[in-house]
Amino acid sequence: MSTPTDTHLRTIHVALGTRSYPVWIGPGLLADHARWRATLRGRHALVISNTTVAPLYLDRVAEGLDGLTWSSFQLDDGEAYKTFANVGRALEALAQLGATRDACVVALGGGVVGDLAGFSAACWMRGIDFIQMPTTLLAMVDSSVGGKTGVNLPAGKNLVGAFHQPRAVVADTSTLATLPDREYRAGLAEVVKGAAIGDPAFFAWLEQHAAALNAREPAPLIDAIARKVSYKAGVVARDETEQGERALLNLGHTFGHALETAGKYKVLLHGEGVAIGMLLAARLSERLGMGEPADTARLQRLLTSLGLPTAIPAGMDPEQLLALMRLDKKNLAGTLRLILWRGIGRAEIVGGVDESAVLAVLDMATR
Repeated sequence: MSTPTDTHLRTIHVALGTRSYPVWIGPGLLADHARWRATLRGRHALVISNTTVAPLYLDRVAEGLDGLTWSSFQLDDGEAYKTFANVGRALEALAQLGATRDACVVALGGGVVGDLAGFSAACWMRGIDFIQMPTTLLAMVDSSVGGKTGVNLPAGKNLVGAFHQPRAVVADTSTLATLPDREYRAGLAEVVKGAAIGDPAFFAWLEQHAAALNAREPAPLIDAIARKVSYKAGVVARDETEQGERALLNLGHTFGHALETAGKYKVLLHGEGVAIGMLLAARLSERLGMGEPADTARLQRLLTSLGLPTAIPAGMDPEQLLALMRLDKKNLAGTLRLILWRGIGRAEIVGGVDESAVLAVLDMATR
């Protein structure tokens, strides 16, 4: 397996002082052992992966761990397995390994693996190193960058977690060749989200390159990943623990997480929930006199052109969805606090949102 050439490799730095780290984006990076092995500081490593990804890529990572004491722990594949029970199993694996405070957890997989591995690393001995090796587009452009880790509860998604930054992010775009179409499209939703929040020029670029992205053409794909990661890295550097600006990155998430939870994480992938949620947020913005119908229509056209869903799945109840939205972590003082917009590239945080307006939007979307 070849390592990336300079023309294909992109490096983006997340600037957090002594905790700054690189995000490497390009083909062949899992096999570029000299690059990422240098970020491991101790003698122990635990690779956390899942039963879909490990058979494809674990051997490639294992070659880079030669000389260390290491083991692997595999989850079943799916959002439903991002649980405290599996965190317990990961911590037991670290105990069996004899992991010391300079050990490293390697997260090899998508967002579920990265979130759970990072949370486990944050818990072990009150915090050890971890490295993100995302193998899905969604994880590459979003969840692997920024240090958000966590697990789900029956009551809602990501209600328990910690901010724990990785030592590095190794985004090997070669792994996207084995990604199923549905998961690939779900990742594109997070790319669209970044443009919709704060980059209208990038939004227009996505409209122009939708066909190339659907075809997974390498150059436009790496460009899209790098632009989204660069935008997020800047936001994280300015607001690491989501006291203000970083909350904007949750455009569509309050709606989307409610949809995922209502479907028991079996009906929608995260990116699909975000796609529908962004459109619902745009419609709510219209209803509140903030956004324009033309911008909502552009968003819907782009999502549709990328093969993403834009409708609430049949059988979901608006009242139940609203109840789930009330549990969102962004809410304050018992009132809804949502990310809405005044058009493409102009998202903002809106507190005290009228629940009747939200319910009306949900009701219209479920008819």
